[in-house]
Amino acid sequence: MEILWFLLALCMLAVVVGPIMLRRRGGIRQVAPGSPDAADPENYGFVRQEELDIRMPGPDQDLLDVLDVVQGTQEWRAASQLLAGTPKESEIRWQRVQAFAGAASLELAQRPGAGGAWLRKWRAEAPKDAGGAAVHAEFLVQQAWRSATVGSDDFRIILEEARTVCGEAALLAPGDPVPYIVELAVARGLGYSPEQFDQLWAKVIDRAPAHMGAHIAALHFWCEKWHGSPELADRFATAAAARAPQGSLLAALPLFALYENLPEVNLVQGFYRGTVVTKAVGGAMFAVHAARADDPVLAHVRHLLVFFLVRMERWSEAMNQLVHIDGHVGALPWVHDSDPAAEYTVYRALAVAGYEANGGSPATLPQ
Repeated sequence: MEILWFLLALCMLAVVVGPIMLRRRGGIRQVAPGSPDAADPENYGFVRQEELDIRMPGPDQDLLDVLDVVQGTQEWRAASQLLAGTPKESEIRWQRVQAFAGAASLELAQRPGAGGAWLRKWRAEAPKDAGGAAVHAEFLVQQAWRSATVGSDDFRIILEEARTVCGEAALLAPGDPVPYIVELAVARGLGYSPEQFDQLWAKVIDRAPAHMGAHIAALHFWCEKWHGSPELADRFATAAAARAPQGSLLAALPLFALYENLPEVNLVQGFYRGTVVTKAVGGAMFAVHAARADDPVLAHVRHLLVFFLVRMERWSEAMNQLVHIDGHVGALPWVHDSDPAAEYTVYRALAVAGYEANGGSPATLPQ
């Protein structure tokens, strides 16, 4: 009987791994590291794995400069000034709030009891600073997921505190959608009812109806792993894409819904070449082409496209996305891995290998 179970397990493993290991003619041929035939991402000017920035999805030099000052001096005023000068309803304000909160959270993890002192000083010395309150609320949300078990008493206590700080931040900046966007994660963790969530969501879209970051945050609530289903998540994403204004990246939201509801084990050969995936990727590609080159959410969409295009073995298109985003990996899907840079470089290496196996080279890749 044990032998039967062992053979059954081998068969299941073959079904899962087979499509990955056996490529069609013209696909990837694996070689030993260091082989003259090995594809080298550095030939394309890509950044070495240890130099990849895991803090953000794309470049924001003003943010990087301020983070260097804040973390080097442990003084908060430069961060406050940057947020005060960033439009309330903009995507980049939300990203900067996340980055400051993430920096403080990582500092605290690395130096328990001492890290992130600049955020504590910010709140103590300027309790009426709207930017500081928003960063504090997001910091608490990140701490809940980083330091507590989901659903535990500690987890709920931290999120309850985050909800209180979200309320304070909202009162300090009535037209700012960010405190309500932060609360979307609180709603997910505390299990708001659909009616409660809809009331919160109304406050977000009243202030920023086409905010892509807010839609991505709200989408999590409607996914099966939280408080919805694949159908509800797809309905939410499709409706948002349908009403997206010209040039908005909301047209890419169905791809995010598809990613959030991917089966953990896919036993269907050709899944990534099927109609559902092809349609979602097509919508995201259209959104990327129509978006402004300086749209701060553009990098988010490009990162997710790399994930899908590599799995679809559309090597050239994956490479075309990589040349725009390489250097930064603080985005889905890489941030779900314990080592985002390592996960990203695996997909990047596959894209390079597939591209070269089908006749591509650095000289043929548009920059």
